[in-house]
Amino acid sequence: MILPSPKERNVPKSGRYEIDAAASTVRFRTRTVFGLFPVRGTFGISRGQITVADPVDESSVDVTVRAGSFDSGLERRDRHVTSADYLDAARHPEIAYRGRRVAWSATGTAVLEGELTVRGVTRPVAVTVGPVVLNGRRLTVEGTATVDRYAFGVTTAKGMTGRRLDIHLAVEAVANE
Repeated sequence: MILPSPKERNVPKSGRYEIDAAASTVRFRTRTVFGLFPVRGTFGISRGQITVADPVDESSVDVTVRAGSFDSGLERRDRHVTSADYLDAARHPEIAYRGRRVAWSATGTAVLEGELTVRGVTRPVAVTVGPVVLNGRRLTVEGTATVDRYAFGVTTAKGMTGRRLDIHLAVEAVANE
């Protein structure tokens, strides 16, 4: 199997890029009430860093999300999700993702393999990475992942609340020079 060259993959220059938390978003989508109604919302990023390595397969990402920043647009639901029933943001204020390796599909799609930690429980999560856009020192990239909340011990309201969350990331980062 022949994979596209790094140039064809639009790989940014090697180095460290600080994630611009204010310009980046973590969006989620799930279903509630036996899968009948969609729930959408966001989380806020605290901080993060992307390290583009040479070879690019050894690139990494470290990002921290504020568990208490869960926002679905419904205050009552948001308080419940950040409570001890779900995210327990008081005891576990941060959700962390550590991407440690980039794998490439036969079509050239990048998959960041890493670990997500929620409520002190760490599980593998793969993020499918979209095109990387470079604009001077600024890097923009999108990614998607599916997270099974049961894998992290968040099992409250089975059947009433969606088990899986579809995550969409839109990340902007600035090169450290």
